[in-house]
Amino acid sequence: MSDPEPLEPARPAPPSEPAEAAEAPRAPRPLIERIGLAAIAAVLAVLFGGVAAASWVGGELFLAVMGAVGCLMTLWVGVLTLIRG
Repeated sequence: MSDPEPLEPARPAPPSEPAEAAEAPRAPRPLIERIGLAAIAAVLAVLFGGVAAASWVGGELFLAVMGAVGCLMTLWVGVLTLIRG
């Protein structure tokens, strides 16, 4: 018996147009929308902070760390929403 032919790796099809041309120009969000999104992020950050504090007091250190990380990440996104638009 002969050895089977080795399979060639599949090559992805070339894109029909460059990635930059495929995306529409991005307009910044209105200020009121950015403030609203940042306010929602602040509320969620407070909730994550509450989970972190309650977990710390209750002795659940892993959950406290996870809540604190969630709080910081949510605050970070809220600030970036205000700055970058």
